[in-house]
Amino acid sequence: MKPVQKSRRSLLSLAAGISLALCFSAHAESTAPSALSMKRLTPDIAVSGQISQESLAQLKARGFATVIDLRPDGEASGQPASSDMASAARANNLQFYYVPVPPSGIPEQAVKQLADALKDAPKPVLMYCRSGSRAARTWSLAEASRPDGMEADAIKAAVREAGQSAEDLNPSIMQRITQRKAASAQKP
Repeated sequence: MKPVQKSRRSLLSLAAGISLALCFSAHAESTAPSALSMKRLTPDIAVSGQISQESLAQLKARGFATVIDLRPDGEASGQPASSDMASAARANNLQFYYVPVPPSGIPEQAVKQLADALKDAPKPVLMYCRSGSRAARTWSLAEASRPDGMEADAIKAAVREAGQSAEDLNPSIMQRITQRKAASAQKP
């Protein structure tokens, strides 16, 4: 083989290797949990997919004060346990709440726990689950239940702007808003 051909093959192999490494790197970045992919529901509340313990320092640096984990422990392999996330949050001077919501549906207890956490939590707050969907959907029900909460159209618009959907929850959102208005009207 001529030296020029050998050199060309070496360069092509090197270029292919670099391209492959870049592809794997891009894939790893796109699948790695990131607090930077969060979406705002309100000026004080954001949602995201699964975050890592390392993301908590970034959240603190961005001014967040509270993290709420809505993902049940053991939902997927490689998922950080809520106890580990709580320890890492404390190490970064962040409040941490664990409000597990299963993928199968939103339990009423979780809506109440989230409402209580949001009422007490220092702001701003980041809520996370696997994709951000359960966090946004559970928030929509908690917000509809809040005595001075947003109206239904504003709740659904906030969820939509965060890249999620709560349209199927509309009957429950409307029922909660009706109940809160009735309770408010009964107060002297």
